Amino acid sequence: MSIEVKVPVLPESVADALILEWTKQVGDSVTRDEILVEVETDKIVLEVPAPMDGVLSEILALAGDTVLAEQILARIEPAVAQAADESESGQTESAAEAASPAAVPDALVFSPAVRRMIEEYKIDPLIIPATGKNGRLTKADVINFQKAAADRPSADSASASVTAASVTASPKQADKTGIATATTAVATSSKREEWREPMSRLRQTIASRLVQAQQTAAMLTTFNEVNMQPVMELRARHKEAFEAQHGARLGFMSFFVKASVVALQKFPYANAFIDGTDIVQHNYNDIGIAVSSPRGLVVPVLRNCETLSFAQIESAIRGFGERARDGKLTLDELIGGTFTLTNGGVFGSMLSTPILNPPQSAIVGMHQIQQRPMAENGEVVIRPMMYLALSYDHRIIDGKDAVQFLVTIKDRLEDPARLLLDC
Repeated sequence: MSIEVKVPVLPESVADALILEWTKQVGDSVTRDEILVEVETDKIVLEVPAPMDGVLSEILALAGDTVLAEQILARIEPAVAQAADESESGQTESAAEAASPAAVPDALVFSPAVRRMIEEYKIDPLIIPATGKNGRLTKADVINFQKAAADRPSADSASASVTAASVTASPKQADKTGIATATTAVATSSKREEWREPMSRLRQTIASRLVQAQQTAAMLTTFNEVNMQPVMELRARHKEAFEAQHGARLGFMSFFVKASVVALQKFPYANAFIDGTDIVQHNYNDIGIAVSSPRGLVVPVLRNCETLSFAQIESAIRGFGERARDGKLTLDELIGGTFTLTNGGVFGSMLSTPILNPPQSAIVGMHQIQQRPMAENGEVVIRPMMYLALSYDHRIIDGKDAVQFLVTIKDRLEDPARLLLDC
């Protein structure tokens, strides 16, 4: 009796999912918990494993198909049943194999996603190094090969450069001032190309939510700057002892999370959102930490931040980054959130206006720390300064409160002892 492989149960907020790529084909042997297919929701990619040992006998949804929760994706024949069938028909199958044409090598069997990319990029699959099982070509193989080809300068372009550099002017080309004005046509072999690729479900969701934020919120941004020297000095004094004690690196994010909690508790509307004609408030602080991943920006949520220590915050954020990079974030980690922190400074951003993460009402953008001249007590001194930006929904947060919200964060960071003394 065949066993059904189904789409995992999806949260209520996730309506459907998209089939990305099958790692197995019909007729392949599979083992229990071996990944069969990747399914992409609007938040994360789910890996669907084999529920048992056996042979993949049927695939019911192909790459690119949209599927619903608990929809049947494939069927697996148990290994015991398969072995019995092989025993009964051993000699017949051997004779048939001898009389039939040679089987197609695994290296020439492509998944729908790989086949689509090969046709799109017009690449000979035999020249692409394959890393899949039994020498099969994977989607990653095609992507890596295409990137390498795009980065590699062509021999024709190099030849054209040499030709252009070696051109000399003839006397006939001299103008009235006696200056040579030699011209030449430089041949180039580069082709003007364009291609289409479907947006991932995550990218589609990011796009729709950003447009939603622009269209539904009265969004405004206010700015301030913070002297990061006190935090940097405190961190330099204690980072080694902190890491030895807690096994976590002491970064800047824990200071910003702690300072944000103080500001959120002082200005609760920044921790609330609008639902129709109601304002929904929270007695907890679930702060989303924007993290870059290979698939795009994701915002895992650090829950109950008001109860967390510096070490717990740093460990959690480090885990978010690692799981985002490896595509291992869970749906539960990406759902909810009452406020967001985003750090464009790690990419070199000096100043930006972050966009709200609906339905939240506020988001703080951190930026690059730069040494700048500042006036202190009538003297010019050099300080490590960072610009802060607070984007907020003006329907629920007044301008005065928004400004004081940032000032609260600034004051705690410039005197971090206040975070420990709760004042």
